[in-house]
Amino acid sequence: MELIEVSESTVTIEPKASNEKIHKPKWLRVKLPTGDQYKKVRKLVDNYKLHTICESGNCPNMGECWGAGTATFMILGNVCTRSCGFCAVATGRPDSVDWDEPERVARSVKLMKVKHAVITSVDRDDLPDGGSIIWAETIRAIRRISPGTTMETLIPDFKGERRNIDRVIEAAPEIISHNMETVRRLTRKVRIQAQYDRSLEVLRYIKEQGQRRTKSGIMLGLGETIEEVLETMRDLKSANVDVITLGQYLQPTKKHLPVARFVPPEEFEYLKEEGLKMGFIYVESGPLVRSSYHAEKHLV
Repeated sequence: MELIEVSESTVTIEPKASNEKIHKPKWLRVKLPTGDQYKKVRKLVDNYKLHTICESGNCPNMGECWGAGTATFMILGNVCTRSCGFCAVATGRPDSVDWDEPERVARSVKLMKVKHAVITSVDRDDLPDGGSIIWAETIRAIRRISPGTTMETLIPDFKGERRNIDRVIEAAPEIISHNMETVRRLTRKVRIQAQYDRSLEVLRYIKEQGQRRTKSGIMLGLGETIEEVLETMRDLKSANVDVITLGQYLQPTKKHLPVARFVPPEEFEYLKEEGLKMGFIYVESGPLVRSSYHAEKHLV
């Protein structure tokens, strides 16, 4: 699918021939990670045996973010119990829980002088608590060791188990985020063990418990239509989500879902405008946007 025109009133899309090879466009080019600050973060990540979604998720913004002295920490190991068709994180049987991890992450946040930390995790469906105890301990450890640091927590759905969600809410991070990832029609294909309505309910429940700021993200280029994206945005607004991110899906390996099309910058701009009209406080929308990109801006 290829975008032909975008305006306030119309978005026209024209299909490509099925045998036409899709080439990565120039607007998706990024610089290789360099610089002293990047090397400093690299050393801290290695020395403290930390996992970051920057690496595990093959994030295109790693050079920019690490160069600025920031990183998104991934807790509960680097092996996920789910096998989403888009995700570069390894799937399999995770290691046992590392109860020292919260302190190690918190010390790293302090050493890096992080003002706003983003924490995410693999899914741990193998654990009775879904990993929520480690989640809460990590938030509290950062509060204790680096009290000036604000936090965004990008959580899994915890299978919708409210007692596990409550542990994160009670630890009181400034932002709680949970990604929809894709539109309703493609959820079963893209997020095999997830449920569209369950994710919406998780976000709605978090807001109902008094969480000040909630957030979610959607990937584009998996075969969705623009009306389906707008529908998902409306669903998120109905769940009282405050911030949304929209970015281009990039195929991590040949084993993952292929890119159906590369969405041009002007279509992302159109969606940003529509999201702001819907009433979202922030809409980060662009080819290289990821859920933690410019996360510090979403707090104010």
